[in-house]
Amino acid sequence: MTAPIPPGEDFPTPVDDRYYEDYVPGSTYTYGRITLSEEEIVDFARSFDPQDIHADPDAAEDGPFKGLIASGWHTSAVMMRLYADHFVSKVAGLASPGVDELRWVQPVRPGDSLAIRTTVLDARVSASKPDRGVVRVGIEVLNQRDEPVLTLTATNFFRRRPVQGRANLNSRTAQG
Repeated sequence: MTAPIPPGEDFPTPVDDRYYEDYVPGSTYTYGRITLSEEEIVDFARSFDPQDIHADPDAAEDGPFKGLIASGWHTSAVMMRLYADHFVSKVAGLASPGVDELRWVQPVRPGDSLAIRTTVLDARVSASKPDRGVVRVGIEVLNQRDEPVLTLTATNFFRRRPVQGRANLNSRTAQG
């Protein structure tokens, strides 16, 4: 279902050892691919977004997109799968207060293969809870032609690296 990550496009720190300090502003990473079949698009739509343009291939032919398209919520779910599997820390991810500026910018059709490109926009230590940081991330979902089909800005809370780990990281960086 998910293709491997191209070499050299992932964090230096694995997702199961990643903390707030590893989310460096300006860093960009790409993950994916998940290919959506007509059956998956229709199944999702019938369960969660039963509009003809998503759930009925025959009716969709006469619709505004001249064919079946995935629900934007389906595209969002694919984004979340890739984001949770590859970007959000398995040891330090705490929660998200939400996303901003969610846009479905181009239809997703059966056979489209989706990836995400993440860019760390900014990161700051929480003023009220200094054991964690707040990271804002620009996310683009890209089709197989590397065209954006969805964009959004996510905010996540991550634990800071334990003090001993921070000291080890600082000594490695200084030697480095």
